[in-house]
Amino acid sequence: MQVLHVQLEVGPDPAEVGRARRWARSRLAGSGIAADEPVAETLILLISELVTNAVVHTGCPAVLRMLLPGPPADEPGTDEPGTDEPGTVRVEVADRSARPPRPRHADGEDTNGRGLELVDGLADRWGWRHEGGGKSIWCEVDRCDAGTPADTFAGTTHKDFTGAPRQKFAGTNHQDIAYEAV
Repeated sequence: MQVLHVQLEVGPDPAEVGRARRWARSRLAGSGIAADEPVAETLILLISELVTNAVVHTGCPAVLRMLLPGPPADEPGTDEPGTDEPGTVRVEVADRSARPPRPRHADGEDTNGRGLELVDGLADRWGWRHEGGGKSIWCEVDRCDAGTPADTFAGTTHKDFTGAPRQKFAGTNHQDIAYEAV
């Protein structure tokens, strides 16, 4: 399976959340995930929540990363072979705060406290880990019908792909990974 790894640096300003959503939409479209697919809007909502949490609760810059499956088989306008395998999209948001995420429960009219509840309800898997002096919160959404096994990242992160060339990892060959940083 081919994997595209893209990332965007996000400033510590809540207005950056909108920029992150626009950037993510364009990357999803470039990987063959159409804007009208339900998974696209789910991913945009997850990205919005995770970036908002990072920017608002830490006041620090953050990095949004996406690991995307390669283009579908026979994608028009590409010379690359695609895949018909169901895939997983992984989203990570890393920030400089070492404080672990703290899920909260919002009551009635509360305007905050629903972010991680949404992530928990919408993502197929999510979690967090320490990264350098901060942390990374990640979630994965399978791009397949319920009950259909997806080719997942098995809890991997971008750092897991930096090993020896040709090392197999969760069905992925290092030579099949493209990388873009913005």
